[in-house]
Amino acid sequence: MESESSQSNVDPLHNHDIRITTPQGPTPPRVRRSDFPKDFIFGSATSAYQVEGAWNEDGKGESNWDRFTADNPDKITDKGNGRLAINHYHQWKEDVTLIKKVGLNSYRFSIAWTRVLPGGRLSAGVNREGIKYYNALINLLLAEGITPCATIFHWDVPQCLEDEYGGFLSPRIVEDFSDFAEICFWEFGDRVKLWVTLNEPWSFSVSGYVFVAVDIYKKNFQNLQGGKIGVTNVTQWYEPLNDTTADKEAASRAVDFALGWFVAPVVTGDYPPVMRQLVGERLPKFTPEQVTLVKGSYDFLGINYYTTNYATNSPKTPGANPSYNTDQEVQTSTERNGTPIGEQAGSSWLYIVPEGLYKLLVHLKERYNNPYIYITENGVDELNTKATVAQARFDDMRVRSHHDHLFQLKKALDRGVRVKGYYIWSMFDNFEWADGYTVRFGIVHVDFENNQLKRFPKSSAIWWTNFLNMKKVKKQVKSKKRDKKLFFLF
Repeated sequence: MESESSQSNVDPLHNHDIRITTPQGPTPPRVRRSDFPKDFIFGSATSAYQVEGAWNEDGKGESNWDRFTADNPDKITDKGNGRLAINHYHQWKEDVTLIKKVGLNSYRFSIAWTRVLPGGRLSAGVNREGIKYYNALINLLLAEGITPCATIFHWDVPQCLEDEYGGFLSPRIVEDFSDFAEICFWEFGDRVKLWVTLNEPWSFSVSGYVFVAVDIYKKNFQNLQGGKIGVTNVTQWYEPLNDTTADKEAASRAVDFALGWFVAPVVTGDYPPVMRQLVGERLPKFTPEQVTLVKGSYDFLGINYYTTNYATNSPKTPGANPSYNTDQEVQTSTERNGTPIGEQAGSSWLYIVPEGLYKLLVHLKERYNNPYIYITENGVDELNTKATVAQARFDDMRVRSHHDHLFQLKKALDRGVRVKGYYIWSMFDNFEWADGYTVRFGIVHVDFENNQLKRFPKSSAIWWTNFLNMKKVKKQVKSKKRDKKLFFLF
């Protein structure tokens, strides 16, 4: 018989098993644009290093990823790098036109630190060519009715700061990052009204520095510019592998260690209680000054959601070295009794589990005082194969995935979750970090076979155009009856 105390550590969402959807499984009812509020944001997302290219042009400085990919090509699956990427720096006008044609009303991009401050810090000088580039991009977006959403930091640290003091490993970066953020607010904040400070923080030290940037914005810019600021967290949802209290508690712990680690401090002023219990004195304690700085330091929460895993209880082995994985006492997997948790995408880690998004959003509502939320990334990839451009443009799995995630998003809205927007990852195929160009996340196909990097809309881009009602597409792309004329909308 389960005790009352053990039940108290179980998130109620873990008492209801997830339903696995496969290509042959049940299809949710059709979701429509009219199911969402009129002011709901539907956008697409990219990041500077993954799309811009022009790594050393017009005064740009060297970033850590410029150096890392040059010195360690074997660490990238296809030995690729982002020095050219998809040449967004030179093809941004064409790319904005594509965003407009799809009908998306927002574009999330990141500002390359080294394109604005080539020497990493303000005292080394501001690159006016970099400012000019982002001003031109922002102005064109606004002229086309597209809301810019700017990410200040998406993993590209100035290499000079890495060489000098270790980048984000040192508290010395606080002043330099704060100066960079303040320049962004000053130069672009009169037009950019949605800010993401950092994409996917992985340690308290990093997120701690970000809170300083938030404080600068709220004290010096927000009242004058009228924008909103938040931080984006990446997380999976976790389902109990077995219908036991131990596994339900394990799933709840996994969510706390993955998401609560970063969300709880900004909402409550401290880490989740289960982390305090299991990590003990190794988990830093907030000073009163830090609590004042951290608690409430957001206007919205950004969530990057891609997949769901199973979780099972895995007690610590006596004598095991303490670590993030051993502390949470959870073992994860992607199948139950030989059945995958969802349809597998191109990457080995990515299984399509739309209902996980619904459960995650309801969890945030019920656990963290119903914050405003933006889904800042959601998408699915396929392998970059030898398929021709004509073949690669038919991405039925992506169409299915986007539809089913939007259906679950609608369910969350109906439940009272305050989601304000949804961003596709990604608008374009691009450089996917350690995977290089071996996988494709875009709704627009980029031909990497030559340096022209031509763009071709996929079936998913056509589906989005239809969904958003920006063009009267009378016939959706289907897996067996495919009307190629639809692509001429672009």
